[in-house]
This record gives sequence, C-alpha cells and structure tokens, in this order.
Amino acid sequence: MLRLLEPPGSCHETLCDRLYEGSYDKPFIVDSGRRRFLHFDLDCVQSVMHLEDPNRLCLAYTRKMMTFLLFNSRPQRILLLGLGGGSLAKFCYESLPGASIIAVEPNPDVIALREEFLIPANDRRFRVVQADGADYVAQLPHGQDVILADACDRSGVAPELNGVDFYQNARQCLSPGGVFVINVCGEKHSRTAHLLKIRNTFDDEFLTLRVRPSGNLVVLAFKEPRKYASREQFEDTVAALKQRFRLDFSKFVRLIELDGQLRRWQRIFT
Repeated sequence: MLRLLEPPGSCHETLCDRLYEGSYDKPFIVDSGRRRFLHFDLDCVQSVMHLEDPNRLCLAYTRKMMTFLLFNSRPQRILLLGLGGGSLAKFCYESLPGASIIAVEPNPDVIALREEFLIPANDRRFRVVQADGADYVAQLPHGQDVILADACDRSGVAPELNGVDFYQNARQCLSPGGVFVINVCGEKHSRTAHLLKIRNTFDDEFLTLRVRPSGNLVVLAFKEPRKYASREQFEDTVAALKQRFRLDFSKFVRLIELDGQLRRWQRIFT
C-alpha cells in the first residue's frame, strides 16, 4: 500500500507519474507485509519500521550508529539531527530512560508523518524541533553527550551538514568525552570529502563502520582521546551491552578491526 501526503480527491494518475519520474517532492509511505517504509523517492529507503516491534532497529546502519554505547552507555543528553521515520529516536527513548533527547528535523512533511511511525509525543525528556540542523548546532551550548547525525537526501548527506563549520560546531558543543556519530551516504567522492572534514576537525580521533551493500559509512568521532579499559573489562562491557540492548556489539568490534582500524583499539588487547 502506497500512502502520500495529499488531500482527498488528488489525481492518482498524476501523482503516480511524478513518483515514477522522480519529481514528487514529499516523503511518502509504503506498507509491505509487516513493515512500513519511509521514502523520499522510489530508489532508496529512508527508514523502516516493523509493525509488530516498532522500536526495533531494522536497518543495519541504525544499529551500527548505536555503537557509541561502547563508549558511553548512559548518556544524559542526546541530539538527533534528522528525524526520518524515528528509528533512532524511538530506540533511544525506550532503551535510555535516563536520557534527554532532542530530534531536529527541517522538513515539516517528515514531521507530519511522526504518528504513522509511532514516534513519541513531546514530553519532559523528548522533543522534536523543526529547524535546520547546522543552524541549531551552531547556537547550541556545550553539554551534548552524543550527537547522532542521520540527515540524507536523494544525493547523500544533507547539504546543511556538509560544511567544515558544521563539524567544528558539533565538536564544540559536545560534553567532555562526547561522541559524534554520522551516517555518511552518497557517492564515494562525497564520502571521502566528509571523512577529510571529520579527520581535520576531530584530530584523527574517529572510527568507521562500513554498511554493506549500501556503501554507507557510519563514523564515530570523539571530542577527546579515548581511555581504553583492559581486554577483560572491555569484553565484559561488550557482553553486558549486548544483553541490555539486544545489539551485537561484539560484531561491531570485529567489523572495526576488519576495516583495518585495530591500531585504534590496540590498547584494549594488551
């Protein structure tokens, strides 16, 4: 079933033509079996919700973005840049009851679909704000424990998150020990450009996780150099997180190693 943000009586044939030619400029929903999909076009999926388990992280990249829990399993302040179908917002809201969460989304049509994806109503610890993500970060004071940037359009990472000043402002508003996480999508040259900006901003304090087959990169960047525990302590942490959040953190660590980043973790294994 295909559902669009259009008034009753709209011409179905015209809307279908716009969808197929790629000129339709609003998000839309596709319900298929037990899953609900958010699309900006027919070529790619922006978000997925399992209708019988709405808070499950269905897409691999969203699960990998939660790798920040290896470094801060009990954040108090989380900023989400990009709401989409609310997968990360719902997971954090349910799994991190001690966290205050703000989700920033510039597109009112995306926000208009929040009830369709069972995104919680605004309350004392969760709020959706309609604003430009880069502008919001530029005005934000210090103190964010985690920033999750998941704002993509048809071409890749949203243009407002493409500037060096955005990354600099993001690092500045992190709390000591804060973690910045971004889903880097788009063409290879675009992903490379983002990595260079992240490296220059975070002084090479970052890790990447590849997402196959999409080619996306999930990047975790740290405001400060990480202090690693002993191997035994770290393995205990991974096991506890896996049980608590139902995510395969040991797999995430293996993927980081396979991507040639073991040097960043070498102190864990000594």
